[in-house]
Amino acid sequence: MGRKEIICSWKKSTTNIKDVFDFKGKMGSGSFSEVFMVRERETGKLYALKCLKKKHLVHSNLENEINVLRRIKHENVVGLEDFYESRTHYYLVMQLVSGGELFDRILDKGVYTEKDASTVIKQVLQAVSYLHENSIVHRDLKPENLLYYNTDVNAKIMVSDFGLSKTMEHGVMSTACGTPGYVAPEVLAQKPYSKAVDCWSIGVITYILLCGYPPFFEENETRLFSKIRRADYAFHSPFWDDISESAKDFIRNMMEINATKRFTTEQALRHPWIAGDTAKDLDIYPSVCEQMERNFAKSKWKQAFNAASVIHHMKKLQLSHSESSPSPSCMPNITVQSSSQDDLKVLGLRHDQADALDPNGNPVHAAARLSCGNPEPARGLCQTLRASHSEPGHALAMGESIEDHHFHSERDTSFGPKR
Repeated sequence: MGRKEIICSWKKSTTNIKDVFDFKGKMGSGSFSEVFMVRERETGKLYALKCLKKKHLVHSNLENEINVLRRIKHENVVGLEDFYESRTHYYLVMQLVSGGELFDRILDKGVYTEKDASTVIKQVLQAVSYLHENSIVHRDLKPENLLYYNTDVNAKIMVSDFGLSKTMEHGVMSTACGTPGYVAPEVLAQKPYSKAVDCWSIGVITYILLCGYPPFFEENETRLFSKIRRADYAFHSPFWDDISESAKDFIRNMMEINATKRFTTEQALRHPWIAGDTAKDLDIYPSVCEQMERNFAKSKWKQAFNAASVIHHMKKLQLSHSESSPSPSCMPNITVQSSSQDDLKVLGLRHDQADALDPNGNPVHAAARLSCGNPEPARGLCQTLRASHSEPGHALAMGESIEDHHFHSERDTSFGPKR
């Protein structure tokens, strides 16, 4: 079956995109796309141009992203300005955001307080509240998708990356997607979910902004997912000793395990830590900076990981069994595989011949191994996502690379507070 063309009434055709834009430099690249800073020749305006090769595209994913972006007009959301097509590529002309990523700005500040974190989260809430009012759920909120508009000290926060966003139908969705460390319990439990998943993710981001490490940290993905499903997190001493009770209350309400009781964006915007003056002005930079540098080095928090594939196989890995008997011998043994931009391999699950099988041919124990499989089935699930956690001593070699390099986990890269 041939690839379907994207039909948009406002799509523009070009035989050579360089006739339209002057390319100024590469901003980033991955397995399926490259992003360049460009200047429009006719107007002189600067944009970020996302170039996507048609042969690598999942039609529905791009069509969904375009449909979402065209509807969005908000000061804290990166907007789509135009859309071009050539014989080999699609080109998304995006608003240029040049201030860098959230974590990088925090690490460069020198002074950082609860109030700074509150200001950031307020802007994120305003943007996400706008999305929810328009029946759009982001579904992949994480620090990497929070960018500063420019390099000014008081630059505004911009929410980006709408590749996984979804327009709600009847207020409920069921597709398993997101980034593992930020995904809500109901998604991991394979239950229908709503816009409340975004509020959970904002709670996780808030937690990290106040201590520098993630609320859920495990060296094994199965145990990590188990902790998230139970909302098993804590405010550890001494890292949280100087953080206000108001901030902790805000996080508890955002990371409420019961999605129906979880704060909405409207409720969150009214919380004293956001709307009032309960956020402390005490400098927490030394502690937060140290933890961020240890827990969110580029080589860790930009690893590629297909969360949807793992969720799809959770039943086969018998999560309930690992919860009741978390022996290391029952945890996945992950082997190294490689991939390239031209030949993306998707990780599947296999087992040793010695592993016991149930009547359906699935491993009785979670001693499954990851191996390269046919990429076609996974493409319909979800595009490749980055992960926050991984098994020590292996390389994750699937999915989108940053600047054409895959990032690897090392044995000393465990997550969590470091004293």
